[in-house]
Formats: sequence, C-alpha cells, structure tokens
Amino acid sequence: MLLAIDVGNTNIVIGVFQGRELVHSWRLTTIRERTADELGILVTDLCDHHRITRQQVSGIVIASVVPPLTGTLQAMAFKYFERTPLLFEPAVNGGMPILYDNPAEVGADRVVNALAAIDQWGIGTPIIIVDFGTATTFDAISAKGEYLGGVICPGPQISADALFQRAARLPRIEVRKPATVIGTNTVASMQSGLFWGYVDMVEGLVRRMKVELGGRALVVATGGLATTVALETPLIDHVDPELTLQGLRLVWERQAPSPQPQAPRP
Repeated sequence: MLLAIDVGNTNIVIGVFQGRELVHSWRLTTIRERTADELGILVTDLCDHHRITRQQVSGIVIASVVPPLTGTLQAMAFKYFERTPLLFEPAVNGGMPILYDNPAEVGADRVVNALAAIDQWGIGTPIIIVDFGTATTFDAISAKGEYLGGVICPGPQISADALFQRAARLPRIEVRKPATVIGTNTVASMQSGLFWGYVDMVEGLVRRMKVELGGRALVVATGGLATTVALETPLIDHVDPELTLQGLRLVWERQAPSPQPQAPRP
C-alpha cells in the first residue's frame, strides 16, 4: 500500500492506495506546531481503524506547501512506518517541463495536479486546472504537456475573514450559495458578494486564460468548492476532488526508489 500525503495550508489530506485504487482518504486540520509524534499517532490510529497495518504500507510520498511541517512529516514516516518518504519538489523531481521563471517557486500541489490531469486527459489540448483551496489557483498546461504558469487568488473564506476583520459592523460568515443574488440582510448580501463574485471571477479568469492558450482548453476543477462552483458555470468540464492524491500516486510510481529504503531498526 502507498500512503500519499498532501500538506496544504488549511488541511493535510492523506490517501491510501492499493495499486491504482484509492481505498481510503482522510483530512486533518493543518497545525504547524504539531510534532512528529502527534502526527504519527493520528495517522497510525486512522490506519488501525481501517485495519491497515504499518507493515502493509510499503511507500510514502509527500507534497507540502507548509515548510514547517515538511520535515516533521518526514520524521513521522521514518519513526512510525520505518520508511524514507519520497518528497515531491517540482524544481528537482517535477517530472514535466516547468516554464515558470523560477521553478522552485511553484507549489508542489500545483505540479502534482498537472501531472494527474495529463495522465487522465492526455496531451494535445491545453488544460486549465482550478484548485479551490485556501488560495484559489489556476494552472495552465500547454498542449505539449508543459507547465506554463497560472494565477493565484485569495479563496472566498480568506475574503470573508478579511471583511470580518477590517469592517467593524460585518459578521464572520460561512461562504455558501445564497437564495438570491440581491441580499435582503447583511449576511445574505455578504454571501452573495462572496459566492457570486467568486463564480464570476473564476469564469472571467478562465475565459482570459483560454484566449492566451489559443482559444480552447479543457478545464478541470478540484478542491473544496469545486463541485459547488461547477454547478454554477458551464466553463468547468470536469471535477475531480482526488486529483492531488492521484498525482502523488503517479509521482511515486515514476520516481520511487527500488527497493524502498527503510529506517534502521534500533
């Protein structure tokens, strides 16, 4: 079995693969101060709950955009699973041409998503990936399978929190689709601005990116609000909530050392 770990700013998403099949996935809150022991207990308890033994985990692959937790998770894998994890770094082992000015600046999750999209839908047509996470990212892949770059925007919850913090009379709200565009109270008005403004932002950026990609592109959405937003716009062609985990599986299949190094027993 393969343990795939995607460390994001809001959540740590963990998936267990049996071959190509994702058999279990879990979501933990990202807390930068967590120790290797705390994460080890959480992950092994989740595995135990689903009758997955540590010995069954033959490999671990990690993509992280939270540097304080990267080393912590590597230590956790070494201590609790006796495995040296494969750390995905786009500039080092990206597995695809990265045409960013500085490839080291590209978030690991963005390139992992690109690898998964190419694997599922192939090359020949440009691909735009919209990842609805803490930040909303738009990534452009050329028809040749090159990572071109993209757009980074604040996610709707970040915008909602900013309104709460900077405007004294506005409450903290959860972002959700309102019943109408024209709100008849403060909360409904905020929800309308955040939700519909967000949908229109996605549509506008996708259209502009398509123009720069030659007029057409396949649009794939992933992340928390992907399904909700996809229902409100015809511009999203596919929704894949597990895109990043599938990309990590591909990274492992293509780059895992053989045999997988193990930690020495004390």
